[in-house]
Formats: sequence, structure tokens, C-alpha cells
Amino acid sequence: MEGRIKIFSGNANRPLAERVAERVGIPLSSCEVGKYPDGEISVRFMETVRGRDVFLIQPTGGDDPNEAWMELLIMADAAKRASAREVTTVLPYFGYARQDRKDRSRMPITAKLMANLLTAAGVDRVLTMDLHAPQIQGFFDIPVDHLYAAPVLVGHLNRELEAGNRVVVAPDPGGLKNAYYYSKLLGAGLALAGKQRTSPTEVEAMDLVGDVKGKDCILTDDMTSTAGTLCAAARLCAAAGAKSIRAAVSHCMLSDLGVRRLAESPIEELITTDSLRQEETAGKAEGFQFTVLTVAGLLGDAIKRIYGNESVSKLFEIQ
Repeated sequence: MEGRIKIFSGNANRPLAERVAERVGIPLSSCEVGKYPDGEISVRFMETVRGRDVFLIQPTGGDDPNEAWMELLIMADAAKRASAREVTTVLPYFGYARQDRKDRSRMPITAKLMANLLTAAGVDRVLTMDLHAPQIQGFFDIPVDHLYAAPVLVGHLNRELEAGNRVVVAPDPGGLKNAYYYSKLLGAGLALAGKQRTSPTEVEAMDLVGDVKGKDCILTDDMTSTAGTLCAAARLCAAAGAKSIRAAVSHCMLSDLGVRRLAESPIEELITTDSLRQEETAGKAEGFQFTVLTVAGLLGDAIKRIYGNESVSKLFEIQ
């Protein structure tokens, strides 16, 4: 495999890329991604990619999603122009996924635009994880392998929580399908919190459907930034007599407001992944436990299966 696969990383999450390459069993290939004096992004592969299967690892979110996107697009173009056999972008987090529809007049569908740009840059395949809206896969005319972090998160929850006393809580109706998936993996009950969003950062929780009294509650969501939805649902669970409350979130991009809300909420632990870099958030987390699990094994195994033309469905098993 070594020599036929090349794994490169942009600047958005190089530590994750290094762990993925280690899982694949090859070194991370050398690539210079920097800036010219005028601020334009500069990319140069430091080793040949001719005839190779190239995997570009870059989450397009975090502190500067726009720069992450531009790095990835330029890397893809560089690989294609250097005669790579196939270019696969590995997006642990797909930025702009929340802009997947026109919810008001004269608005863009930016997630579709990002899909078009990847294809125009010469990308042959996309590997991503926990899209905010799974139907975004249909925005592409190239293959998309869509993974889920749930098996990794559930593995941790199984080790930490007593079986038979767990309830998975969907923090809003839109998250019910995701919560149901978690409940099946955990062999747990299911509850639903209703909410009304009063502003982009404020959420009002209204009601809780399901029995959580004396239970270990697990709030699930695909992503969080201001933590308004999670904390509103957590207060409902606490008022209903929950024994403990945790949150399991695939992608975490916590703002200072989100950190403060979590510290003041009944949530004891926030469990997330390293799809985005979490060092800064971990340094700010006080008043709640902040647990980061790696998805390097999940992504590394997916790369090996894609290269070997094998199914990726086995990766949906609990890890």
C-alpha cells in the first residue's frame, strides 16, 4: 500500500491527519501549505503524486472555515495537475453544511456551491462524517462516503454508564432520527425535548416527551457552537428528575458563550470528537468534563477500504 497511497494534510487539523496516516500504516506525505506575501494561499507537494491515489485531509470548519476551504480546493487542483490517479477529499467536518436550503428569499444554498467547487477542482470522491443534512450527498455527482461518529461515541458511553438505566434525549424534533439511532446502539430508552429558537443564539425549551426520572440522560446532536439547544434540553431533563446528564456531539466548535452556558448547565460531561481541533476549547472548559475521542481509526479504516474497493458499512459497528 505504501507508495501507492499519498495522504496530505492542510493546516486545519494536522494532528488528526497524522493519526489517520498512522492508522493506515504509512507516513503523512510532505506538502507545503502557506501564504504568499500578498495573503494568497500557496500549495506545493514535496513528493510525486503521479499515478497515486491521493487523500487530502482537511476539516472545513473551526476558526477560519473560508481559509480551510480555499486550502483544500487549491490542494485538490494541485494534485490533479500533478497527474494523481484519483483525488479523495477527507472532510471530517463539512463546512457550510447548515446552509443546505433556502429558508428565506434571496438566500444562497452554499452547501451545494461547496459541492460544485470540489468537483470543479478535480475531486473524484468525498469522504465525510456526520453531515448536518444527509441529503447533501445528493448535491454531488461524484461518490460520497458518509460516516458516522456514533459508534465511537457509543463505545465510550457503554464503558462509562450502567446498562439498563440510560435514556437518549433528542434536544429538538430535528434530532429525533439521530437520537433513535443512538438509542438502538445503546439499548436505551428515547425521549424528545421540544424547542423554539428565539434568535440565532437563543433557544427556549418548551416540553419533554418521555420518562427520564432517575435515568442517565444522553443528549445527542451532530454539532454545537453556542450550546443553546443542548442546555435548554438539559434543564428540562434536570427538572424532570434525571439522575445524570451528558451530551454526545459529533462536531464541536464551542464559542465562549457556549462554554459559559455549559458551565452553568446541568450537563456534567460533553463528549465530542477531534473532527475539529479542540485544544483551545479544552483549555477553557470549566464546570463540566470535556471529553475528546479520536475518529482517526474510523477515517483511517475508511481510507484503507476505499483503496481496496471494499465496503465501508462495517465501520458503522460500535468501536
